[in-house]
Amino acid sequence: MERRTIGAGALAVGAVGLGCMPMSWAYNGSRQRGDESVRAVHRALDLGVTLLDTADMYGPFTNELLLGRVLRERRAEAFVSTKVGLLVGDQHIVANGRPGYVKRACDASLRRLQTDVIDLYQLHRADPEVPVEETWGAMAELVQAGKVRALGLCAVGARGGRRSGARMHDATLRQLRRVQQVFPVTAVQAELSVWSPEALEALLPWCAARGVGFLAAMPLGNGFLTGTLRPGEGFEPDDLRARHPRFTAEMMAANQPIVAGLRRVARRYGDEVTAAQVALAWVLAQGAHVVPVPGTKRGRWAAENAGAAQVRLSAEDLAELGRLPAAQGSWD
Repeated sequence: MERRTIGAGALAVGAVGLGCMPMSWAYNGSRQRGDESVRAVHRALDLGVTLLDTADMYGPFTNELLLGRVLRERRAEAFVSTKVGLLVGDQHIVANGRPGYVKRACDASLRRLQTDVIDLYQLHRADPEVPVEETWGAMAELVQAGKVRALGLCAVGARGGRRSGARMHDATLRQLRRVQQVFPVTAVQAELSVWSPEALEALLPWCAARGVGFLAAMPLGNGFLTGTLRPGEGFEPDDLRARHPRFTAEMMAANQPIVAGLRRVARRYGDEVTAAQVALAWVLAQGAHVVPVPGTKRGRWAAENAGAAQVRLSAEDLAELGRLPAAQGSWD
């Protein structure tokens, strides 16, 4: 697989990453199978997918433990990315950016992942009660201690940090400017896909101008852009899509033209190319510093996602995808 570099330190990763969250968190809990997920991670590594993205809150903790089962055998082949800053309670999630907590959380993640160093340690969310510079400073000390190789920042959620008239990523850009004064940002993770292209406006250019890598979260639109979800099929109560306004039966039906456009482009590349691969190829085409991180818990889909690195969309295809209708339904 093509390799891409992220950050000024030129950390090399496979062009397509693997989002591990669905293996333990947020999607169809009844279908999560630890052994099957472990096989999916092995399959991804076999295909050159090196960036494995997790977080201590996924599970919580069980996702890192699952990855640890693979890393104890194949650590040298993997680029390990995990996150800190969110605590999961009973029906709620809170931020914790206190320096002492960050350092303890890092040690706990290292134990669960069965490794002595985290390649990319990301701040999941800033704690509103703690200056982000203090949290970032504690994370920088982990780099100096040799426990972490590089630092990343996850974008503020679509429903957070918005002000009247503000662009979606204004709050994230303000945070980036602050933490960049403390220690270099290697990567930013934010949603980017054909149906959620907002990062192209300001966040992606900010990263490109500074040599910062961009990890594209949810590049398959929480599964919608694969074309495998049917309107009205429903989701399990613990599935985040059960509460997502784009996943009502009405909105899923209304957004089918987006999937149809992806399929139309895919047909030009042969029967083996899928709508999902075209969606990922579109993300890859947004810049050499961009690495899509599609999530899955199945080896079959991990292999399909990895194959997207071989799809090279033409300028005409990209222009056609750029003309697809905007997605209907949003958090805002």
